[in-house]
This record gives sequence, C-alpha cells and structure tokens, in this order.
Amino acid sequence: MIHNPVLRGFEPDPVILRVGDDHYIATSTFEWYPGVRLHHSRDLVNWRPLGGILDSRRLLDLTGVPDSGGIWAPGLSYADGLFHLVFTVVDTYAEGWKDLPNYVTTAPSIEGPWSDPVPLHGRGFDVSLFHDRDGRSWLLNMRFDWRPGRESFAGIELQEYDRKTQALLGEPRTISVGTAAGVAEGPHLYRREGWYYLVHAEGGTGYEHGAAVARSRDLFGPYEPDPSGPLLTARHDPSLALQKAGHCSLVETATGEWYAAHITARPYGERGRCVLGRETALQPVTWTADGWPRIAGGIPSVTVPAPALPSAPVGREHATDHFESLGPEWSTLRRPAGADWVEPARGRLRIRGGQSPAGRRSPSLVARRVTAQRCSFETSLTFEPRTSDHLAGLTAYYNTRNWHYVYVTADDDGSPLLTAMSCAAGDRTAHPVAVPLAPGRPVVLRAEFEGPVLRFAYDDGHGPNVLPLDLDATVLSDEHADEFHDGQLRVLGFTGAMLGLWVQDLDGGAVNADFAYAKYRTTEDERP
Repeated sequence: MIHNPVLRGFEPDPVILRVGDDHYIATSTFEWYPGVRLHHSRDLVNWRPLGGILDSRRLLDLTGVPDSGGIWAPGLSYADGLFHLVFTVVDTYAEGWKDLPNYVTTAPSIEGPWSDPVPLHGRGFDVSLFHDRDGRSWLLNMRFDWRPGRESFAGIELQEYDRKTQALLGEPRTISVGTAAGVAEGPHLYRREGWYYLVHAEGGTGYEHGAAVARSRDLFGPYEPDPSGPLLTARHDPSLALQKAGHCSLVETATGEWYAAHITARPYGERGRCVLGRETALQPVTWTADGWPRIAGGIPSVTVPAPALPSAPVGREHATDHFESLGPEWSTLRRPAGADWVEPARGRLRIRGGQSPAGRRSPSLVARRVTAQRCSFETSLTFEPRTSDHLAGLTAYYNTRNWHYVYVTADDDGSPLLTAMSCAAGDRTAHPVAVPLAPGRPVVLRAEFEGPVLRFAYDDGHGPNVLPLDLDATVLSDEHADEFHDGQLRVLGFTGAMLGLWVQDLDGGAVNADFAYAKYRTTEDERP
C-alpha cells in the first residue's frame, strides 16, 4: 500500500516523471537552496531524497527574493536523452505586480551536470514542457495579467519550444481559462488514445484548492472540461484527513497503471492551520470507457493500493546526523551551502554568522523540514559570543516574519547566556529567560513540537531543563504567514515549518558556531 503523504512536510507542487523503471518527483523550494527538491522511487511506495537540482548561484540566484518567492512549481520532463527542467524564479509578487523570469536547464543524468539556465519569458508561472509524438515540444504556463481591474489569472498559455536551440517559437496561445472555480494554474499536458488532456490546478492554494481536467482532439483546443467535475478536491468535506488537495501531475507506470501526484495538507484541527505546509501525496487513476481519468470519489485518500511493481525499499535516514557531509535532508536559506559560510566535518558543522533574522541577502540558516505534528530536534552547540550582536542557536522557522528561537548570546558584561525570542507577523517578543552559561562549554538545545505547542529545552552539563514557555507552533503555518494590508497582498505563505541551526553576526565580528550533531525524531520513529 501507499501511505500518504509520501513526501512529508514542505514538499508542494509535485511534478512526477518516469524514465524507464525510475520515478522522480520534483517539488517547489521557494526561498530555499538547493532549488527544486528531488525524490526517487522504483515502486511509488518507497521514496529516496536526492537533494536539489539548482544547487549553486550559477544555476539559481535567490538573493533578496521575498518570503515564499523564488522557485514556484517546476516542470520536469525527458526527451532526446536529456532531462529538461523548467522553472520560475519569483522576484516580486506583492501590490499587484509579479516579476516572473522563467528558465530551462538540461542534464544527461538526473544528478547532473545541469546546463546554464536559458531565459524563456516572464508572462506567467507554473511552467511545464509537453513533448508531443511528432517531435515538437510545447511550453505551458498560467498567464498573469497585472492590469488593475483585470482577472490576474488570465488562462493557460501554450507556446512552441525548440529543444535544439532552447528558444520559444511563434506566439503564445491561450488554450483554456479553466472552470468556474477560477485560478487556473499548474498546467500539465498529456496525450492518450488520440486525446490531449490538460490537467491544471484551480480554486487557489487554500481549502478551495482542486485539480481539473479537460481534453481536446486538437492541441490548440477547444478543450472540453470533464463533465463530472473536478478530478480531485477536498473542498466539500472538511472532515477528510488530507485537505487542500489539487495541483496534480500524472504518470503511467511500466505496468500500465496511472497515478496522480498532488498537493495536500494535514491541518491542526478541522480547517485549521497547516504547520507542516503543503505535502505530496499519490492517488491511483483509472480511465472510464469514454476516456476520462478518475480518482476514486474525486477525493484524497490516506491509504491507496500500490502499483504492481517489484518492491524497492530504500535505506532509512539515521535520526542523528554527525555532519560528515550536508545530506539531502538539509536546506539553506537564500544562499547555497559553501565553504565561505558553512563547513561540515565529522562531529562538527561550523556555521559562520550571517545577517539578522530579517536579512534576505546572506542569512546563515541550515534547516530541515518538520514532517510530523509531534517531533523533536536536538543539537549540541559550542559558541563563544563576544557581544550581544553575536547569536547562535536552534530555531523553529517559517519565514523572516514568523519564527521561534532559543539562542546563546553575550550579556552586557560579555558573559554568555541562553535566552529565547519569538516573532509573529513581524512582531518580536523577547522571552523572560536568561540562563548564565560557562564560557566555552557546549550546551545541548532541544525543540519539541506537541501539536500546536512548541517547547524549548537545554542542558548546560547540569541536566536537562525545559524553558517555562509554551509557544504557539501554529504561527509557523501558511495561514498565519499570509498578510494583507489595505486590501493588498504583502506576504504569502507557501512553504512550511523548518527546524534549523541559525547564527547571526551583526557587527562583522567574524564569529563561528559549531554544532556537534543534529537529532530529529518523530513519534513514529524507531531509527538508530
């Protein structure tokens, strides 16, 4: 059986691809490196993280992108013996504007090397490539209309793409404006038994989210929507365990079975906040006698039958990471991991201090996704701050405006102390905690999620102590992160909660912090 979500925590906008016996899912990463996370499976049950594709500034520059900007909804395909990745880098999305450069890069292997990205256009986002049987390729995207008084989601565009020259040909054509649910985006095109099938997201990214399908005998349409309604949605049933279902892509296995990879979310309570962000699930797809794809009940199920493929288990990730390298479970904020600021070595991850928590150019945060409502994260920190401008510790993080932080800094007399701070919608709270520490000695820091409550603890060599703080974990959610002012969108929430190792150097003092290990556990884990 497949147990959903198959990719847990912040893993949205999945595009699924099969090449031979190998299945790949690529997901959005927004302001986090490496860009476009990738997972691999041979049986659709067991998934192995491969890290990210866009792992250097040559391939991706996220300097200064807004919270939940950066990489939106990539498209992964295969043709001519090459993997093709198309992606959007969202530089602006607020106050009615969007700056949306789109790029293409290719590689002979999924592990690279990936070619220098080639710019395509900036008319919209959620790009994908469709390779037709006649050898021609087509770029799809939603069309964004910035003009006041217009519908900003202006339909699904199609334009020819030349694989040899990596250039767009001719003019774009609008092939669909979607259904009455509105907000048509995330398009993918498939061909089966003489029909072109257009699968796209609709209804926005919240609880009205869904996926629709339309078909045509002609590539350019007209496309007839499925008369039975959405392919997938949870909008009509708040009791479902999986919510916000939509944004589908389809794959046919080597045994001829079809599956949809889609977004989903697991809220804290009925239609509550989604601290884990938008996750990736799989649903079987069947075809009706008259050629329409169907997901059972049109709703997301937690447990579904697996395809008739040989079982292909993958090695389980160890709970404790001693930092022999920076593995695929780790991400870095707005700048790629490099020797200029992060150095893994067995028994030590050294992080050089970066910008403040509000900085968008060179923060020093190494983090991993929160994948369960009940989980813990622990590290041992050695840090010698000289002033209050030097901070290092453990954070439960959503974006620059929403986080909780337990950290070591220096008091006014230069002596080290442990304290904590939170930020919700940009409003900072310094918690009444001040624990004196012995200079130069390591301190163990721990964060524990108990559903909507987050607690911090420490051990300075005299036994574990829980800080007297019950923090609101739900501020680390998509719903809380969305901000509107005077009717204008200012901040989006598209990611998910992260747990990480954070270091600030606010006076240019060239300070480093050493983390001896990181241990992440969920309540279901029995990992060594």
